[in-house]
Order: sequence, then structure tokens, then C-alpha cells
Amino acid sequence: MTVTDASSTKYKKGTHRASARAVKKGASVLVLGTVDSATITATQVIVQPRGDGGAAAAEAAGVIPFQQGTPSPAKSVGQIPDYTEGEGTIVSGKTADKATKAAQAVVPGGINNRVVQLSNGEYEVHNISVNWPHHVFVSKDFKVLGYE
Repeated sequence: MTVTDASSTKYKKGTHRASARAVKKGASVLVLGTVDSATITATQVIVQPRGDGGAAAAEAAGVIPFQQGTPSPAKSVGQIPDYTEGEGTIVSGKTADKATKAAQAVVPGGINNRVVQLSNGEYEVHNISVNWPHHVFVSKDFKVLGYE
């Protein structure tokens, strides 16, 4: 995947501002922006600490890396809303960015390819490229409620 800067791209290192030079091969980053095919036009790039690709934080959170042919476990943590997968409205922009940041702070790793607002106003952050968790549920005030 290629990441390009928007004219207003902001770089942050942990909670501090950083420059584009901080993004190096093998660095763990959270990229927020829009996707067109295999290119992300970044509006914000957050460089994660420790340079391990986020592996230690993901392992500590119980994230299960993707392995082809390995089924995802049927387990959940926290509060899971009563919803049907595929319902809701896809959101973008700052709202999607806030929900994604909240989800990645609690269960880092994977790629969040969409954020859906559910009928009760909460959000479901859809996490791909890991076997678990696949759905992270975030409250209206952007606090993680649970994941499955």
C-alpha cells in the first residue's frame, strides 16, 4: 500500500508532532485518510512508539495475527450491541478518524477499512488483516465498549 500526503497532512510521534522523516520502513504508524485502490491519501499520520510494528502492544491486547486457513475464534470482550452485521451507515472524516483512533488505542494492529454508525449512535470499526478482533464497538463519545 502506498501512502501519499494531502496538503494538510499532520504528522505526530506518539502524542508529539513529527515530520514525514519519522515514517521509515518498518515503523508502526496509524494512517488516517482516504483510500483509492492501493493508495491512502493521509490526513494524519501517527508514529507509534517502540518501532516493533505494534506487535508487542497488539499481543498484550490479545490481537490474533492473520494466518491464512486459520479460523477466527468466536469470542468477545466487553459490551457487544445487538446488531446485524452490515447494518448502519458508513461514516467518514473526523468522526471515522476518532472512532478508528479509539479502536486502535485499545486493540492495535490490523487495518480498519470502514467505520459504521449503528442505529443507536454507537460505532462499529471494521478491522481486517487480523484473525481477531474483527469488530470493535465504540460509544458516541469515542470510548471502546467491546470487541469480537
